[in-house]
Amino acid sequence: MHKRKLGQSALDVSPICFGGNVFGWTADEATSFSLLDELVDGGIDFIDTADTYSRWVPGNSGGESETIIGKWFKRSGKRHNVVLATKVGLWDARPGLSQANILQAADDSLRRLQTDYIDVYFSHRDCPETPLEETLAAYQKLIEAGKVRVIGASNYSGARLDEAAAVSAREGLPAYQVLQPEYNLYDRQGYERDIEAAAARNKLAVVTYYSLASGFLSGKYRNGDDLKKSPRGANVEKYFTARGERILDALDEVSARHGTTQASVALAWLLARPSVTAPIASATSREQVRALVAAAQLKLGADDVELLDAASNYDD
Repeated sequence: MHKRKLGQSALDVSPICFGGNVFGWTADEATSFSLLDELVDGGIDFIDTADTYSRWVPGNSGGESETIIGKWFKRSGKRHNVVLATKVGLWDARPGLSQANILQAADDSLRRLQTDYIDVYFSHRDCPETPLEETLAAYQKLIEAGKVRVIGASNYSGARLDEAAAVSAREGLPAYQVLQPEYNLYDRQGYERDIEAAAARNKLAVVTYYSLASGFLSGKYRNGDDLKKSPRGANVEKYFTARGERILDALDEVSARHGTTQASVALAWLLARPSVTAPIASATSREQVRALVAAAQLKLGADDVELLDAASNYDD
């Protein structure tokens, strides 16, 4: 699988990033191990998680996804086959981006992950009450200690990305190399109108989350009954609009042209965007993992992109 450079860092990654939010949620430990094996065997070496995953599941408290990945690392011996991203700042047990919190959270994540380094460490969301200098200085300590290789920002505005880059340059502190925004065929405005230009100015790799709009763009949700069958159904209902239906129709047409799945087409559309490095997508079966691999290999034609762009146009 052709690799892509991660910003200005020395890391190269697969063009699909696997979303580890399913580990400890819709994928139990045994299923998670199977998915991880399938991913690495299929050429997907980029895995994203967070310290807070999956605290929303009844009976969970957070840290479950990292714990499962750590057990798989120990069992498989494949830590060095994976570019691993995790995050800090959103979990209520370790909230915010203060230096003290980041340093402790990193050690907690390393312990759960059973590794001595994190490839990409994300600020999970912007924390305006903490000076950027303090946050970036904490990351500098982690990088100097060999605990973190690259840092990234998730859920930052374009203006805050520019501000962080200016602080890094002025203070000689590590700079964000990766951005993780919400972006998909349905949710386009925020990224395209504000964040995309800032990512380009600061030469950031872009790793999109909700790349399949909580599964809506996979085409498996077509009515209310479909929503009731899925633990993600409540997050998908908002996409059932006239525009959402147009997008599904376009995905149906393009996937039929290429003999592939709607999910693969939706991800290939993201990959065709020059600013996008690797969309994040998850799976709960080996078959779904194979669809992710197929997306990385799918090349859409100009007419395909034009049809999808028109169907998902948000200016009308």
